[in-house]
Formats: sequence, structure tokens, C-alpha cells
Amino acid sequence: IIAYLCGMIAKSSPSVEDKLIPCIVGVVGCVLGIVVYAFKIPAFPGDTDILTAMAIGIVSGLAATGINQIGKQLSA
Repeated sequence: IIAYLCGMIAKSSPSVEDKLIPCIVGVVGCVLGIVVYAFKIPAFPGDTDILTAMAIGIVSGLAATGINQIGKQLSA
């Protein structure tokens, strides 16, 4: 949800191109994965190593973009 909100904020900025939004949410997801790893949150599946935490964060961030696009396609 945090990555999705960051993507929506980026989209509302006139200086950010739409094609950059997936990269932005991917980076935000990666950073959030590292933060969750650092705090060792047990419910997070990537709490054992940092690469897994980063990968899960990136995929979660990119999934936020996909969910946005599914909603747009279904409402169009």
C-alpha cells in the first residue's frame, strides 16, 4: 500500500513521466523491504536474508502498479 501511494503521489507530479512510475514503486518497495528486514519483523517472509527482503519488496512495489492498471482496464 505504501508503494502504491508513492506511485500515486509521483503520478500527480507534472514533472514525473508515467513510464517512470513502475521504477519508482519498485525502488520504494526495495527500500521498504530493507527496512522490514532491519527491524526483523517475523510476519515478513524475507526476514532471514537481505536479498530475499529486497526481492519481495521490489515485487510488492511492482504489484502495486499492476493492481492500478487492472483497475483502470476494468473500469474503461
